Amino acid sequence: MTKYALWNNKGGVGKSFLSFSLACEYALENPDEDVLVLDLCPQANLTEMLLGGNTIATSVLDGLYRQKPRCSIGGYLESRLTSPFIAPPDISEFIVRPSDFNPNIPTNLALVAGDNLVELLSEAIRQASQMSLPNDAWPKVMRWVSDLVRVFTEYSQGTDVTTFIDCNPSFSIYTQIGLTTADYIIVPFTADDSSRRGIENVLALLYGVSSSELQGYAKLSFSKKAHDEGIDTPKIHTFVSNRVTMYKGKPSSAFQAKSAPIRVVIEQAASANKRHFTHFRKIDDLFAEMPDYHSVAVVASSEGTPLSSLRSGHHNIDGDIVQVNQNAIDKYTKAIKKLVERL
Repeated sequence: MTKYALWNNKGGVGKSFLSFSLACEYALENPDEDVLVLDLCPQANLTEMLLGGNTIATSVLDGLYRQKPRCSIGGYLESRLTSPFIAPPDISEFIVRPSDFNPNIPTNLALVAGDNLVELLSEAIRQASQMSLPNDAWPKVMRWVSDLVRVFTEYSQGTDVTTFIDCNPSFSIYTQIGLTTADYIIVPFTADDSSRRGIENVLALLYGVSSSELQGYAKLSFSKKAHDEGIDTPKIHTFVSNRVTMYKGKPSSAFQAKSAPIRVVIEQAASANKRHFTHFRKIDDLFAEMPDYHSVAVVASSEGTPLSSLRSGHHNIDGDIVQVNQNAIDKYTKAIKKLVERL
């Protein structure tokens, strides 16, 4: 029962599409397992991909929200507010099988749909975690999503359950709950300074690791409270360099130059804080690369099709004809499969 969270404190790094591709490919490669996907982004982009993309996702998602209770992560968190400290015995009303709506998705993949309601609930969740009684209110709230995964695992018919959690870039309390559920964190990034700052914030917010001038603030952060309250934080599994610009089969010199400062930040943090990292024997083991996928991502996400099932040729996307090259599909599929092998 292994749980992976995908998170960067910066948005726009391709996290949701990477979550979609990774979860689908893992499910296809491991058909005897159940794969549980938790969409903790209020925008629900990952959910829309899994439910069929632009063609049917909106109507399906609206139908899930109209159910009583809402069949979504928002519905689950809302139910926990009425009973904050007792785990529910059944969570099936919050789970959907995307393959019921989108035949492209493997049948062993289950979803807790994203929901913008979680943003509206965040203050109420924070207040519940700060109740004076019981004295362990905060750790109990931090385990809400862990409770969901545990109950799902108890009734799963698969040989194992692997969970993927798509976390919102912000460090809101619902993001904290998602991250503390995970055993490992996968951090996508792009080659720019804002990604470097996002990774610096990942290290500071989640682990209290920061530069000297910010160290005093970092030590007062979430990481100390988690340590004091006995809440485990996930180990860093992989930094995924996303949308790599290639030249003659290798990352371009410009891309490498922009990535270098990010690598320095990660190397320094890993060398000084090995306990927070899964792979620390060789720094290179911390990194994976995904090629720049151009129209592949547009078509796959718009149609809700896993990469290994995507077909080359012309695709009608919102009235425009988009050409997808098989070579581009193969490159990204190969990279995703390589990442799956690391899990």
